[in-house]
Amino acid sequence: MVGLPARGKSYITKKLARYLNWLQHDTRIFNVGERRRMPADMDSMDQSANFFDPSNKRAALIREQCAMDTLDELLDYILEGNGSVGILDATNSTLERRKVIMKRIRERAGTELNVLFLESRCVDENLLESNMRLKLSGPDYKDQDPVAALEDFKKRVAIYEKAYVPLGEYEEKNNMPYIQMIDVGRKVISHQIRGFLSAQANYYLLNFNLAPRMIWITRHGLSMDNVSGKIGGDSDLSSEGIQYAKTLTKFIEHARREWDMKQLHKLTHSHFPPQPGDTTPPNPHYQPNDNNELPQKSFCVWTSMLKRSIQTAQFFDDEEYDSKQMRMLDELNAGIMEGLTYSSIAEAHPAEYALRKKDKLHYRYPGPGGEGYLDIINRLRPVIVELERMEDHCLLVGHRSVARVLLAYFRGLKREEVADLDVPIGMLYCLEPKPYGVDFKAYKWDKKTEWFYEQPNFQLKRAEDDMQ
Repeated sequence: MVGLPARGKSYITKKLARYLNWLQHDTRIFNVGERRRMPADMDSMDQSANFFDPSNKRAALIREQCAMDTLDELLDYILEGNGSVGILDATNSTLERRKVIMKRIRERAGTELNVLFLESRCVDENLLESNMRLKLSGPDYKDQDPVAALEDFKKRVAIYEKAYVPLGEYEEKNNMPYIQMIDVGRKVISHQIRGFLSAQANYYLLNFNLAPRMIWITRHGLSMDNVSGKIGGDSDLSSEGIQYAKTLTKFIEHARREWDMKQLHKLTHSHFPPQPGDTTPPNPHYQPNDNNELPQKSFCVWTSMLKRSIQTAQFFDDEEYDSKQMRMLDELNAGIMEGLTYSSIAEAHPAEYALRKKDKLHYRYPGPGGEGYLDIINRLRPVIVELERMEDHCLLVGHRSVARVLLAYFRGLKREEVADLDVPIGMLYCLEPKPYGVDFKAYKWDKKTEWFYEQPNFQLKRAEDDMQ
């Protein structure tokens, strides 16, 4: 990473690492700032703006040592461990520092290891102000006076700016690949992107946005095949499933109105520049019109091509919701075992049953069209990129395998957790992308009251039946 403080580097690294891990490429972030803040390294040293002044020789030595130790840890992960991608999250804002980094990499890894420099720049003053104020809740300024902390942080940034050399001329003369992101995706410059993983990163980074929005994920309502325990197929909803579909429509309409009210409240309690009592920095990508009204967000409803998914979304008004059916959201195809129960599979295909039980993530059902979880991950990749690109709310009505894979992406789960997540029928999940990550809520449907109720402190867990 390259860039001045408060330019969104850590935000970008977290999203990129989450995406690459989801694609099954082992990726880890190595943050120099976290190492710098370790008590053993700091020896209770002051970390105000003075710590980043180049004339502070002792601090400069500590910062240099932290950077090199973190880089060595990253190289150990790739060269001696099982890592595919290591991300060095630091400013690396001088040409000298980047030369030292490249020298250390080539000394230890030779020329075989691909290196991609990724710079984040902010030229939008509103976005920069918002980024800086988010820093005040971070570890360097937590519980400090916000006005004094913001002033100190701006001094720190000014110190970095004096020696800052953006990516460009030197890298191009020396044929070094780089990506330069301006205003967190408003403009992206790519130079000599080489290799599969670098191309994947570049593709993903082209589809960023910071717009506040809700992404809802649920399985279809109870189907006739669910009642009989059959997998796959294309059956209709049961009467209970129809009931779920009606409640889902009412609840989403309620949640949509509630979200709009919260945004208006935030608008009245956040300002540029900050005022006493402000709760959050305003989002530069979501500003009111001349009448101080926020824009009305569109709401998309995406279903699979299967009847039970389409029928679950049938009560949404086409005038108010943009409905779309897509085959990418179809349930995992069980090949020759479509329409069977798990007990009948164990009886008729014991060898296949045992193989799947041993390694469900890598198992693929035999027969024409048979799929596995890695196939689902692959076909959901365009869906993920579109969800990252779009600024509208979206409800995805999918199936068990699809819900598992989508939730694993947004929650940044480990690969071994994906295929066994407990995502029962009747659960509704809400994800709100934020500058610091993704806010997550889960709601459970109550059949008697015909409503959804939030589950406090909800954690995704492994399903009790590991075959399903």
